[in-house]
Order: sequence, then structure tokens, then C-alpha cells
Amino acid sequence: MSRRSLSWPPIDPYLLALLGTVALAALLPASGAAADAVGGVSTGAVALLFFLYGARLSTREALDGLRHWRLHVTVLAATFVVFPLLGLAAKGLVPVVLTPALYGGLLFLCLVPSTIQSSIAFTAMARGNVPAAICAGSFSSLAGIVLTPLLAALLLGGSAGGFSAGSLVRIVAQLLLPFLAGQALRRWVAGFLTRHKKVLGYVDRGSILLVVYTAFSAGMVQGVWHQVTPAQLVALLGVEAVLLAVMLALTWYGAGRLGFGREDRIAIQFAGSKKSLAAGLPMASVLFGAHASLAVLPLMLFHQMQLMVCAVVAGRRANDPAPQPSAADPGRAEPVHR
Repeated sequence: MSRRSLSWPPIDPYLLALLGTVALAALLPASGAAADAVGGVSTGAVALLFFLYGARLSTREALDGLRHWRLHVTVLAATFVVFPLLGLAAKGLVPVVLTPALYGGLLFLCLVPSTIQSSIAFTAMARGNVPAAICAGSFSSLAGIVLTPLLAALLLGGSAGGFSAGSLVRIVAQLLLPFLAGQALRRWVAGFLTRHKKVLGYVDRGSILLVVYTAFSAGMVQGVWHQVTPAQLVALLGVEAVLLAVMLALTWYGAGRLGFGREDRIAIQFAGSKKSLAAGLPMASVLFGAHASLAVLPLMLFHQMQLMVCAVVAGRRANDPAPQPSAADPGRAEPVHR
């Protein structure tokens, strides 16, 4: 990805497609038998997504990346410990700044795994440790399949659209089992996936658009959007801006205090401060059911915000004078041989 493509302000074309899908759901929501049919197809699409995630993840690359264990533990701690703690702290903003429904979506945002593609792109732009960013994003996505539902059960409880033992069964059936099936069949399907990477990319994105349409259609039918005012959306954006700023600062300065070198600090900052829209949307559809529309709104807003802010940060990091790596630097990870 070129530096120009990440210049300010980067507008993700796929986010425009998501917003168009939301508009379609607002104008023509699926209801009755149509909603049942769309919901069934959406369930299958989520399972397909996680099958493809499992089939694409190279087990060998994941094992090679274990040599970066300090870096990966740092990213995982930022994603699944620090983020959730900040989300819990934001509960003090209810109900003055955030409504309970929007707070539930904000807390869910804090439980979602890190993104892979944009973390790699920004790390490369800033002249950071790209192999480490690749492995960190992959490990985060893998851990999120298990940790995100478990943290949601622990922290969201009944606010997650009636989260229950039945929800855990649906999570295993729609997320974990397809992922494990993809890993088991990877040796036979990896070649096919590589040859048809472009077409399957459209399948990925189309599946997520279907999930979004299903969630927002249910929200329209139930009238949940009458619960949100423009002032509340502005307040949500403000809270998310503070959340992103805090995580960018903590990951950068915290990694420095832990002894990591400049290139590793860059990988930690971009992998540890971002959240995956592609992983979060299908998870929300399973966790929140009919309440998923409001639950994914904070994630969609945060996604665009992180792209815009991180583009600026990466551009400035690219202009920093890079010190020569030292063999005695304990924080610099060895590059992954790919």
C-alpha cells in the first residue's frame, strides 16, 4: 500500500459500502419471512467467514512467530486486558454521556481482536517491524475467537442481547467449529484459496455486508434507532477519540518502557491500538442477536477513526530518524523468515 493511499483523510471504500448497506436496511428492512430467510443465510455466511479464516492461517507461520513472544504478549495484553479495563472504566459515563445500549457497544468494541491488514500497512509505512505486525495480528485474531466471546459473557452478561449458555453454543457452532474445520482442511484447500484470493475477498466482504444488513434490518423493525439522538452520537465519537488517543500513547510509551526497539514499538502501537471490523461484525451478530445494530455502531465509527488517526501517526513515524539496531538491544525481535 502506497503512502499516498494512506494520506489524510483515508476514506475506506468498504466503509462506504457498509454505510450504504445500513441505508438500504433503513429504507428496505427485511421483516417476517424475508427476515427469517436473510437471517438463515447470514448465519451460514458467518460460518463460511470463520472457515476461511481458519483455512488461511498458516500454522507454520504462527509457530515461527512464537520467537516474538514478548512482543505478542504485549499486544495481546493491550487488546484483551487494557482495552477491556478502559471499557469498564467508561461505565462511569452512563447515563450522562452514553446510553446503556451505546455503552454496551463500546464495551464490546474493547473486546474485539486487533486488525491485521491495516496494522501491517501502517507498520510498513512507519518503517516498523512488519513480520512482527503480521504475526501479532494473526495471533490476536486467533485468540479473539475464544477470548472475545468469553470476555463478553463475563463483562456484558445479560446486556449482550440475552447472552446465555445458548449463545455459547451458537458461538461454538458458528465461529469455533468452522475455524477448526478450516485449519484441519487447510492442506487440501490452501492452494485453491490462494488461486482464487481475489474472488474470495469479495465473498468475505459480501458476507459481512449481509451480516450488517441483517443486524440493522432487525434494529429498524424493532425501532431501536429511535433510542439514539445526534447529540448522543457526537458524545460517542468524543469518547472513542479519547479511547484511541489513550491506547496509542500507552502502546508507544509502554513498549518503550518495556525495552522494545523503535521498529517493535511501531508494530506494538499499531497492532495493540486497533480493532478489527471484519472480526467484530460477525461476532456481534452471534453475541447480540437482534440488538446487534446498536452494538456494532461504536465499532464502525472507531474503525474509520483509527484509519484516519493512524495514517497521520504512521506518516510522522516515517519521518523519524531511525537509530541503527544494536545487537545488544533486548527488545528487538528477530525477523520472521517467510
